[in-house]
Amino acid sequence: RDKLSGVPAAAVAGVEQELANLDKQIEEANARLAAQAANPQGGANFIQNAILGPLASKRTAALDRIGININRAGGQRPNLASLATCGLNTPGTPSAVNGNSGNAGNGNAGNNGNAGNGNAGNNGNAGAGVAQRVNCPSVADRLPAVPAQAAAEVQRELANLDNQIADANARLAQLAVRPEGGANFVQNTVVGPLKDRRVAALNRIATAIGRVDGNRPAELVNLAPCSVS
Repeated sequence: RDKLSGVPAAAVAGVEQELANLDKQIEEANARLAAQAANPQGGANFIQNAILGPLASKRTAALDRIGININRAGGQRPNLASLATCGLNTPGTPSAVNGNSGNAGNGNAGNNGNAGNGNAGNNGNAGAGVAQRVNCPSVADRLPAVPAQAAAEVQRELANLDNQIADANARLAQLAVRPEGGANFVQNTVVGPLKDRRVAALNRIATAIGRVDGNRPAELVNLAPCSVS
C-alpha cells in the first residue's frame, strides 16, 4: 500500500480487493508455516518450494492486477514486481500488511500470536474511507499445557482462528470501499458469523485437549466474541 500513490477513483475498488488478497495470501502462508511447525515435513528446501515460491507467484499475479486496475483507469502503472518475493521473519516478528502494519496472524509459527488480531488484514484504504478491523482476544496464551498428542490439532485450529480473522478483515476492507446494509450490517454479517466460527474452533481445541488428558478447558468459548474498531 505504501508504494502506491494517486490511485484513480475508478480503480479503488479493484486495488482494495487485491490488497486484501495480498493480506489473505500472507495469512494462508503463515497458517501453512504453523502446520509445518507442528508437523514438519519435507527436506531442507520444503518451505521455499512449498510455501515461499508459490506465495511469490500468487503475489506477482495480484500485483499485476493492481497495476492493470490503475492503468485501465488512466493512472500510471506502478512497477510493483519487486515486491512479490517474501522471506521468513524470526519467530514473533510481525509481518507487514497493507494498512498500519500488523500481525497478519504471524506471531510464533503455530502460536497464534495475538489470535491474528492486531491489525491483521487491516487494509486501510486505497483512496476511500479507512477500513475497520476486528479485534479478537488472543487464544494461544490462554491455553493450558497442551498434551503432545493434541498439539497438531490445536495448532491447526489456532491457524483456523487466524484465517477467520483475515477473512473478516478482508470483508471489512471491501465494505470501506463499497458500503452496504444498515446500522447493524457489520454486526450481522461480519462480527456475528465470526463469533460463531470462533466458537466452533475453540470447542475443537478444548475437545482435542480434553480427549487426551480429560481436562477440557470449556472456558475457551469466552474468547469467541470480537469487536470492531
